[in-house]
Amino acid sequence: MRLRFAVRVLMSVFFAAALWGQDTRTVTEPVFPSVCTTLTADLAGSGGLIAAEDEAKPDTGRIQQAIDSCGAGKAVELKAADGKNAFLTGPLELRPGVTVLIDRGVTLYASRDPKVYETAPGSCGVVNQERNGCKPLISVKHVSGAGVMGDGAIDGRGGAKLAGRSVTWWDLAEQAKAGGRQQVPHLLVADYADNFTLYRITLKNSPNFHVAYNHGDGFTVWGVKIDTPRRGPHSMTARNTDGIDPGGSRNITITHSFIRAGDDNVAIKGGDAISNVTIAHNHFYWGHGMSIGSDTNGGVSKVRVTDLSLDGTDSGIRIKSNGSRGGLVEDVVYEDVCIRNSPNPIAIDTGYSAAGMEKGNSPPVYRDITLRSVRISGGGKISFNGYDHEHRVAATLDNVLVTDAGAYTCSLEHADVTLELVNLKLVGGMDSTVKGSAGKGKAESCAEKFVTFPDK
Repeated sequence: MRLRFAVRVLMSVFFAAALWGQDTRTVTEPVFPSVCTTLTADLAGSGGLIAAEDEAKPDTGRIQQAIDSCGAGKAVELKAADGKNAFLTGPLELRPGVTVLIDRGVTLYASRDPKVYETAPGSCGVVNQERNGCKPLISVKHVSGAGVMGDGAIDGRGGAKLAGRSVTWWDLAEQAKAGGRQQVPHLLVADYADNFTLYRITLKNSPNFHVAYNHGDGFTVWGVKIDTPRRGPHSMTARNTDGIDPGGSRNITITHSFIRAGDDNVAIKGGDAISNVTIAHNHFYWGHGMSIGSDTNGGVSKVRVTDLSLDGTDSGIRIKSNGSRGGLVEDVVYEDVCIRNSPNPIAIDTGYSAAGMEKGNSPPVYRDITLRSVRISGGGKISFNGYDHEHRVAATLDNVLVTDAGAYTCSLEHADVTLELVNLKLVGGMDSTVKGSAGKGKAESCAEKFVTFPDK
C-alpha cells in the first residue's frame, strides 16, 4: 500500500510539472476572496427571462458603485434573497484586485437595450462597416488582479429580442453575413489585465465572443462553463460566439472547464505575439474546436494542450490562417486528446477564407507541431496544408490513431509530416513528404474522457 501511494505521489508531481510547463507561473486552484459588500437580488428570472416590468429596473448603478468602493483583494457578492435570484445590468468596469462573486442560483442578466452599450450615438445594435460600436458587458482594462467567480451565471441573452425591436443580437450577426459588421457586445473583454481570473462561473448566450483576453500577463480560467447554442440553420443560431479567445499575451492557463459555443471553443489569437499557454483537463462539445488563429501574424509559440475531449465539434485540432494575416506558429504540442464525430478532426490549414483574402504578403508558417496520443473516431477529413513551397507545415504524429472503421480522407499540401506509431494512411500530397510509416500504436480508451455537459 505504501509503495502504491508513493508511486501515485511521484506521478502527481510529474504530471503537475508537465501541466504547468508552458505557463511560467505556479498555477493552483483559485479561492473565493473575502467579501467587501453583499448585494441582494431585487428581481426574479428564469431561462433567460425576467418580467417585462423589471427590464426598466437595472442594477448597473449599485453594482458599479459596490465595485468602485471595494478594496483590492476582496469581492462584491451578488446573492439571492426572498425568492429573488436575478440582477439586470448594462456595462460594468472592474477595478484593480476586485472580484465579482456570483452565488449559486443567481444570474446576472445583460440588458437588452442597445443604447446602454453605445460607444457613440446609434453605434450599437446595428450592422455597418464600423468597429467597436458596443461596449462589452464586463470590461477589465488596465486592471491587475481582478476576477469573476462563483457558482452562478452571467447570461448575455444573445437570443432575446432587443428592447423595442423584433431582432436579437444573434439575428444581427446573421444579417452581417451579407456584408458589414454586427455591432453587438462581447460578454467580457480584458485588455492589459494581468493576473485576471475566471473561476467556476457559468457564461452563456453571449451576443458575440464570451471572453476575449488581450495584452496581458497571467490569465487563469478554472472550472468555468460556457453554454451557448450551436451555430446552425435554426432560430437560435449563435454566430461568432467564441468561448475563450486569448490573444497577444503570455502565461495563460485554461483548465477543468466545459465549453460549448457557436464558434471556436477556444481560439488562440496571434495578431500580437502570444506564448506560454497551457490548456489542460477540459471538455469541448459543439463549436469549432481547439483553434489557433486565424490571426497568427504576431507569432504563436509555447502552447501545450493536454487531456482534452472534443465531442461533436465542427473541427477538432485546428490551426487556421491565410496569406493576409499569417505568421510563425511553432512549439505547439497536443497530447492525450480524444476526438469523436468531428467532420474535421485535424485541420491544420493556411487557406482560411472566412477571414478574407487567402493570399497576401503575410504568409503563415507552421513548424514544430506535435500530436501525441491522439485518438479519433467517427470519420472525417484530416488536413496538413501549407501555404507554398517556402511556407510549409512541419508536424510530427506520435501515436495518433483512428479507433474505428469510419470514413477518413487526408489532404497534404506543402507539408512535411513524420509518423511514429500512426495507423493513418498518409501519403505524400502536392509538394509534401511523409517520413515513417503506419504502425500499431496503443489506442488508450476515451471512455472516461467523454462526459455529459454539466447542466447543473
